[in-house]
Amino acid sequence: MEKDLFEYIVKPLVDDPSAVSVNVVEGDASLVLELSVGPGDIGKVIGKHGRVAKALRALLQAASAKAGKRAVLEILD
Repeated sequence: MEKDLFEYIVKPLVDDPSAVSVNVVEGDASLVLELSVGPGDIGKVIGKHGRVAKALRALLQAASAKAGKRAVLEILD
């Protein structure tokens, strides 16, 4: 569910939506989402002073609280 949510949110933010990929690494009590975008779009996902990234992480925490797991968003280069 979180993977689809993040693809839906991030694709309109970037110039090349086809380069967006979300990889989910699931552990016992945690969930790691690895977000990778095109080389020119990394700044758009991070935002000024990290505001967009912070908002994405807040959404992830809210979505994963329902499952009772701790979730982490990693933005890959």
